[in-house]
Amino acid sequence: MDPGGENITGEMLRAAREAAGLSLSALAARTHYSKPMLGMLETGQRQIHPEHVRAYADALGVGSALFIEPADGERAAAEWVQRAAASDIGGDTLERLELAVDDLAASYPTTPPGELLVRIRQHLGYAGRLMDSRKTLTQHRRLLVTVGWLSLLASTCHIDLGEASAAAARGHLAWKLADEAGHREIAAWCLETRAWQQLTDGAFSEAAELSRAAQTIAPEGSSAFIQATAQEGRALARLGDGVGTYGALRRVARLVSGLSVPDRPEHHFRYDPAKSDAYVATTLAWLGDPAAEPYARHVLADLAGAASVRPRRIASANLDLGLALVASDKPDEAADMALAAVASGYLVPSNYWRVSEVVSGIEGRGAPDAAVVREAFRDTYRT
Repeated sequence: MDPGGENITGEMLRAAREAAGLSLSALAARTHYSKPMLGMLETGQRQIHPEHVRAYADALGVGSALFIEPADGERAAAEWVQRAAASDIGGDTLERLELAVDDLAASYPTTPPGELLVRIRQHLGYAGRLMDSRKTLTQHRRLLVTVGWLSLLASTCHIDLGEASAAAARGHLAWKLADEAGHREIAAWCLETRAWQQLTDGAFSEAAELSRAAQTIAPEGSSAFIQATAQEGRALARLGDGVGTYGALRRVARLVSGLSVPDRPEHHFRYDPAKSDAYVATTLAWLGDPAAEPYARHVLADLAGAASVRPRRIASANLDLGLALVASDKPDEAADMALAAVASGYLVPSNYWRVSEVVSGIEGRGAPDAAVVREAFRDTYRT
């Protein structure tokens, strides 16, 4: 290594960093230099001094073998090929971890969020240990993507539990990892998930804006793109924007018209065309459209006849029908639907407000059953 750093170029610094499988952000975390400063060194915008060279060599862990004289180029190339291929991670380790993440995402509709979080944390701990080991560039990116999905799923569970701070922290991590790995779909899901959180908090304009932002970065026709479009429609329904709502519903219908059922339709991050009618029912109910009632009845009938039971989706469909029945001035039947949703035990904190909305509508029409639903809700979800 040139101790004075006179013969060291920015291109050499960048090549050494990339061969070691580190991003600028990761290198910044290992040195006392900022990411912008390191970027300027590598692009020749700042003069390279000996302390910069030492920082790179120490951070990359390659000592004096990092920068060598041109005459030794052949040996250097061989050393870097060996280094780039070196890994402590076994051949199928990452594949097994990726499959486990898919299993977790597929368990989301039927597993209480608190239980799912325990399993997610266990896998994050294992992924963290892998991240600290030697790995190839390809393995490094696969780990970033895997941890991104895990963090995003954890954020969704925290939203369901009403844990806003934890949800924001996990979501921010997923966003940063998606940026680092250049993974547009995870990034789009981050925005869509944030939109859902804003929607449950009553920030409808913010939810619509986040949904549109998700559509701009999601791969065209991807699950994230379809879900974000549907989410925009629900936010616009809450804002009373009928034209925008129907426009979003038509776009979703076009997107799913030729869509085949995924191999694991229960997977949270794979759009299942069967969800489409359920989203239409919710959206129309929130808009106050009379068509919401027959749609919601159709969704419940389909769910009852489905081969696999999806209790959380059934509970949501009952609330959709309950709200539609309130709008149709059928408070007694609306109370029955709300009671069925409550008694299922499958509602999560992020959906509690929907029960209150239906019950308030029943009370507004003078139906005595509203008190029964409220009491059942307190008994079932008193924790």
